Amino acid sequence: MHDIEKYLIAPDDTLSSAFATLERLSAKIVIIVTEDRRLLGTITDGDCRRGLLRGVGLNAPVSAVMNPAPVSAFDTEPRTAVLARMRRGGFRQMPILDSSGRVVDLIQERDFVVSQERGETVVLMAGGLGQRLRPLTDDVPKPMLAVGGKPILETIVERFAAQGFRDFFISVNYRRHDIVNHFGDGRQFGVDIRYIEEATPTGTAGALALLPEGLGSDLIVMNGDILTRVDFAHLIDYHRDHGAGATVCAREYDFRIPYGVIEVEDHRMVSIVEKPLKRVLVNAGIYAISEDVLGLVPTGMPFDMPELLSKMGAVGRDVAVFPIREYWIDIGRLDDLERARDEFADVFGMIGEP
Repeated sequence: MHDIEKYLIAPDDTLSSAFATLERLSAKIVIIVTEDRRLLGTITDGDCRRGLLRGVGLNAPVSAVMNPAPVSAFDTEPRTAVLARMRRGGFRQMPILDSSGRVVDLIQERDFVVSQERGETVVLMAGGLGQRLRPLTDDVPKPMLAVGGKPILETIVERFAAQGFRDFFISVNYRRHDIVNHFGDGRQFGVDIRYIEEATPTGTAGALALLPEGLGSDLIVMNGDILTRVDFAHLIDYHRDHGAGATVCAREYDFRIPYGVIEVEDHRMVSIVEKPLKRVLVNAGIYAISEDVLGLVPTGMPFDMPELLSKMGAVGRDVAVFPIREYWIDIGRLDDLERARDEFADVFGMIGEP
């Protein structure tokens, strides 16, 4: 049985608290209950992120995004029967109630899985020149710069491995031997690593054309200079739930316009707002991609991820957006590197902890 108290929140709790619970437990669900633990609803990780995309604020009550009629089971039902019902309905988890309708347990599909290994392929893009970090990258490829006492790329591999991912490709070009010599075949990290050798830089998506055919899995593609606490299994589940050709991780970014912004209708001023704060979603450099869209990537020429995403739209494949609130930093400049080094111990724990 689960420590069910960890999964329970009150109906007047905020969306922010639901996110915090999901992240802390690596759970896919939180359960909204009354004071006497009667079931009111559930919220999944996907519910939270879809709420953010609809404009629901983090201080909104959980009722704004919860499922008020979740499927549940009673504690008198055999666990095998509950699992069968979950699989028929496509549910990954189900609250368990006693005869009075109080939540007493939670069954998750993963409770019945002996191995937690994931079948998806991870592609890490590590072939860039890192020009904005010169002279630090004159002798070291950017993904191999040390943060927390080890290369950025090593932390990335460890994070994926800790979540059950085992099949890796690393795209290499600039100072490729520094990366290959450090990771080898991946055995020392508990994973299997193969390399995509780029003779010349092929852009942020061009290396995908060099993957072998018949991988038989969805892919997670990620830039090799990103540190994050995103739950990649949640990303894959979200991607599949939406039937998308690709899913783009997006990060909220705020910026203040240093002038008064004027809204005009015909020749008349409608309003003027002094130095407004604007909020947008920016590309976080992490993607879930269905294997069948890899054929859209041309061979033998540079090709960037925005081009691939646009091409998907042109052929009728949906591109979903996965908003992330977890820790995320793109180490593209010196101040990013310094910040990552300052924050590493607080975010990822002791050196060597995944």
